[in-house]
Amino acid sequence: PSFGFLFDIDGVLVRGKTPIPAAKTAFQKLVNSQGQFLVPVVFVTNAGDCLRQKKADQLSHLLGVPISQDQVMMSHSPLRMFKRYHEKCVLVSGQGPLLDIAQDLGFCQPITIETLREKHPLLDVVDHDRRPNVLVSIFSFKILSVVLFGEPVRWETNLQLIIDVLLTSGYPGNPYCHENDPHIPVLACNMDLMWVAEAQSPRFGHGTFMVCLENIYKKITGKELKYEALMGKPSKLTYQYAEYLIRAQAAERQWKQPIQTLYAVGGSAALSQDDEIDNSWENELASAAAARCRSVLVCTGVYNPHTEVPLDTRESITETVFHGHRDFRFEPGLVEPDHIVPDVDAAVDLVFQLENFAP
Repeated sequence: PSFGFLFDIDGVLVRGKTPIPAAKTAFQKLVNSQGQFLVPVVFVTNAGDCLRQKKADQLSHLLGVPISQDQVMMSHSPLRMFKRYHEKCVLVSGQGPLLDIAQDLGFCQPITIETLREKHPLLDVVDHDRRPNVLVSIFSFKILSVVLFGEPVRWETNLQLIIDVLLTSGYPGNPYCHENDPHIPVLACNMDLMWVAEAQSPRFGHGTFMVCLENIYKKITGKELKYEALMGKPSKLTYQYAEYLIRAQAAERQWKQPIQTLYAVGGSAALSQDDEIDNSWENELASAAAARCRSVLVCTGVYNPHTEVPLDTRESITETVFHGHRDFRFEPGLVEPDHIVPDVDAAVDLVFQLENFAP
C-alpha cells in the first residue's frame, strides 16, 4: 500500500461507549484472515484520560480486530518528544491515572492537582465542605511547567490552582506576582470545545476548560495566556506525529512502497494552522514523507451538514461554525473536507476505490 489511514474514534467508531455499527464492518475489510492489517492504520484520538494500551484493548474489543498500542495516538502522545521538560517538576491536570500517563510519556517529577491541594490546603476554598481543618502549607518545590491532559472533574479547583501556579512563578503558596511575564510554560493536549457522546447534543470538552482558564488569566492580569505547545487534533504537531507512526508501521511490515497519501477519517470538518506555537519539536521527527493528506468526513460525529461557513474570516472567531482554539488561524479552505461520506464503512470503500486497492 502507498497510503495509510488516520482514524478518529469519537463520533467515527463509537459514540461514548456505544460502537457505531459501520465500524465493525469497515475493519473486517482492513485485515487479512490472520488479523493483520493490510494497510498502515493509526487511531488518532483527542482523549487523554488513559494509557495507550488501555485504549488499544478497548478498540480491539469494540472492532473485533487485534490492535496494538503502537497504532494508538492519544492527544498527549507527542509529549514523548518534549524531552526538555521530562526532568522538571510538572503540574498535571485532567482525569484518569495521570501519574501513570505522565511517567509513561517520560516525565520524572509529575505532581497532580490533588497532591498540590493536599500540600497547600489554604488554596482550594470554593466548596465549603472541602475547606481544610489543617492550615499549614508543607510544599516548597518549584513547579516548572503545567501540562493540561484533558478536562478535570472539579473545574473550580483546577482553575484556581493552575492560576496560582502561573501567577507565582511556580510557588503556589506565595503571593501573586504580576511581573512574572512570561509565565512558566503551559503545554495543552486536546483543544476540542465539544465532543459527541450518547447525549443528543455535544458535551463540553477540554477546549471549554481552556477557554475558562484563558479568560480568567486575562481578566486578572490583562495579558494573554501563552502556550508553549498545543497538541491533539487539529494541530500540525499531531498529524506529523501520526505520520511518523504510520511510517514506523510500514517499516516494521517491510513494505517497500513509500506512503504517499494519508486519509484522515474524522467526524469534524475542521483542520487548522498553528499561529505562534513553538515548533522546536519538529527536529525530533524525520521529515514528512507523505505527499498529501486527504480528509474524509463522516456524518456520525459532531459535523452538521447544515452549518454555513462564515464569509468574513476576520469575524470567524466569534462565528459559531469555528470551534477551533484561539491560537489557530481560521481558513475556510481547511474546513472543507476532501470527501463527505455517511459513515466509516463508506470511508474505507471510498479510499480503496480512489487508490485502486483490492485487498
